[in-house]
Amino acid sequence: MSIRDVYIVDAVRTPIGKFGGALSSVRPDDLAAHVVRSLVRRTPALDPALVDDVYFGDANGAGEDNRDVARMAVLLAGLPTTVPGVTVNRLCGSGMEAVIQAARAIAVGDASVAIAGGVESMSRAPWVLQKPERAFPAGHQQLHSTTLGWRMTNPRMPAEWTVPLGEGAELVADKHAIGREEQDAFALASHRKAAAAWAEGLYDGEVVPYEGVDLVRDECIRDTTSPEALAKLKPSFRPDGTVTAGNASPLNDGAAALLLVDEAGLRETGREPLARIRASAVTGVEPQLFGLGPVEAVRRALDKAGRGFADLTTFELNEAFAAQALGCLAEWPELDPARVNPRGGAIAIGHPLGASGARLTGAVAHQLAAAGSGTGLAALCIGVGQGLALVLER
Repeated sequence: MSIRDVYIVDAVRTPIGKFGGALSSVRPDDLAAHVVRSLVRRTPALDPALVDDVYFGDANGAGEDNRDVARMAVLLAGLPTTVPGVTVNRLCGSGMEAVIQAARAIAVGDASVAIAGGVESMSRAPWVLQKPERAFPAGHQQLHSTTLGWRMTNPRMPAEWTVPLGEGAELVADKHAIGREEQDAFALASHRKAAAAWAEGLYDGEVVPYEGVDLVRDECIRDTTSPEALAKLKPSFRPDGTVTAGNASPLNDGAAALLLVDEAGLRETGREPLARIRASAVTGVEPQLFGLGPVEAVRRALDKAGRGFADLTTFELNEAFAAQALGCLAEWPELDPARVNPRGGAIAIGHPLGASGARLTGAVAHQLAAAGSGTGLAALCIGVGQGLALVLER
């Protein structure tokens, strides 16, 4: 069996909304439908009935994104009912996992045209209540927020594995002696790069605002933040810690989607591809050190692609926390940090969990298209101790 080349024809995303912000009134299935609909409209030569499958990442799935949000997006977007959809969950890596699974189906000949993406509304994540062990319990029942992090944790899990995500970032800071000033400087650079990219129109070709919502730019970018403003913020997880709301990614709402094809599908689109998918890798680490998950995943993906750090044109590394991103960079001394997140990262842009992997992949594809050639890399850390990486080429 021959392996087919897989091309990314287009990639779109919503502006990323802040928690309780402009997109908080929009259901996640409607956000997903919006990017699917927008993607299809941007390639009018392609008959939507030719889409073999739609893969969507979603990290929560406890609220309005239940019951296979990918299939709901297909139906709400107005695609033919013959187009199927499947939802995948690899927590923060879900959107990239959707891209990888769609690409794998095309590569082995199970599909010719696929849509892959991700969605998350952290604003609309519900509170959940477990069923009581018996009817009419006399005691209090606990509600669990599904917005972020561990809940209803299995008591058999070792306590050191189930620390809060921010404490995991503090552990990475401890491991690599990453101080508060260094983290704040990294966060400041993220905001400045993102603000500059928007001002220069670099996101105009990929961001599709949601109709009826007054949001055309990522909502969490702080153009006027400063070292002094960041230094005033209190540590969020340890009294004497280094991780703050200013050097961590915020809670967000948003969606992203990509159009993937083989050679035959490419002819149906009548378009030139943005990039080609070259290789991917996933790895596991100790759960509390989830922030370092990308370290080995990136190395393995580059090795599969026959490439090294020196070959990279651009690298989108998800900024769950400044400490986490800096910890990864510390373990890649051969990488030029100037190539990382040239248009800002998740600390400024936002991190809607299930959508982020698709956003990063789309960002790399657009950057490679703008460059005209090169190799790009996208990677994320994943809660509970995983890393995911994807190599693109043009």
